[in-house]
Amino acid sequence: MIQLLPALVVIVLDQITKVAVIRALQPYEAISVIPGFFNLVHVRNPGIAFGLLSQLGTAWSRVLLSALTTAAVILLIYWFGRVRDKDRKAAFGLSLVIGGAVGNLIDRLRLGEVVDFLDFYVGSFHWPAFNVADSAVTVGTLLLALSILFEGSAKK
Repeated sequence: MIQLLPALVVIVLDQITKVAVIRALQPYEAISVIPGFFNLVHVRNPGIAFGLLSQLGTAWSRVLLSALTTAAVILLIYWFGRVRDKDRKAAFGLSLVIGGAVGNLIDRLRLGEVVDFLDFYVGSFHWPAFNVADSAVTVGTLLLALSILFEGSAKK
């Protein structure tokens, strides 16, 4: 299962960076790294990407989102098992997505919400804060989409 090494790396890096942020910054505190462009922040997201579903009650969102993430990880692992030897790019993308999903699931189970800390902005426009796990999911999804579109792994 060496092909799942990227997932393990993502999980470890994600959790290390989140622990560092929790220890270094108070909630909602920010440190300017590149003025006018990038801050390190400490925010909590009880919802999914970009704060969607954050208006659900804390107990319900934690249970619902944890269950949905767990189901998604199981399906992704199943898919990974089917493509890992046939399409290395798709397998790598899936491994990144699995690692990111598990990284955020750990937060949700441990804290009831996900720690986000990367804040990019220009002027008053801020991209929603995100973390290593979110980055892995995004990159993995793009790699997977490119693999499916240009190499036909969906047909295999």
